Amino acid sequence: MVAARRGHQRLHVDHQSAAMKSWAAALVLAAATCWAAPPASLVFCADPNDLPYSNRAGDGFENKIANLVAKDLGATAAFLWWPQRRGYVRKTLNAAKCDVWPGVAADLDMVAATHAYYRSTYVFVSRQRAPFEHLTLDDGRLTTAKIGVQMVGNDATNTPPAHAIASRGLTENVRGYMVYGDSRDEHPSAAIVAAVSAGDVDVAMVWGPLAGYFGHRSSVPLRIEPVVPADDPRWPMAFDISMGVRRDDAALRDRINAVLDREKPAIAAILRAYHVPVITPR
Repeated sequence: MVAARRGHQRLHVDHQSAAMKSWAAALVLAAATCWAAPPASLVFCADPNDLPYSNRAGDGFENKIANLVAKDLGATAAFLWWPQRRGYVRKTLNAAKCDVWPGVAADLDMVAATHAYYRSTYVFVSRQRAPFEHLTLDDGRLTTAKIGVQMVGNDATNTPPAHAIASRGLTENVRGYMVYGDSRDEHPSAAIVAAVSAGDVDVAMVWGPLAGYFGHRSSVPLRIEPVVPADDPRWPMAFDISMGVRRDDAALRDRINAVLDREKPAIAAILRAYHVPVITPR
């Protein structure tokens, strides 16, 4: 009798254990399902007037890539329109007003960066009829040329070309053009390329995507060549470009990484359409 009772009790406990295991498994499955479910929308931080990267009309290549990423994840791309100025990350991504910031340097420590989806470089831009082909930073022709460089406005955060030119003593014949420009203009960042077309400067040192896009739209044929040397450890000219998410959102970063791997051909096609100078990754 006692043995039978113990057997019954053990059977009851086994049933309870099985039920508990089944319940726990259901919870794990539900949690996993909830984690894997795509968001209804994925919000990208974007400048409303910053072609070729982004604008409100969705004409930028970052707009196109953002839509591609969201679609692959089963979500809809939405955009937080915010001019890229001082404090941008703090006021947008890190304030949880958006989820993803496209077009960031892969080594930016303020975000968790995805895999790089392209690598580009600063380029020399000159008129095709002008004698400035195959330039290097140490080329004697630069000592007498009028040089345009992109500038941020603070010496501590200026662009690599601005620092590289200054370190070589080429300051008297340099004209600076603000990276962000005046947001009231139709194309705030394009002035440096327009200056080459107009002959205001002989050669400009411009970030590749900007130079490629506006250089191919110029009515004056322009020459676009990578700045060399590009691997100066002090002022490197080539950079891997990634998307950034909040540093505590590794799950989203990993999901986007998978998308970037799957969509490499489509991303490459978008970059080609915008004439982005793409160089071999490190």
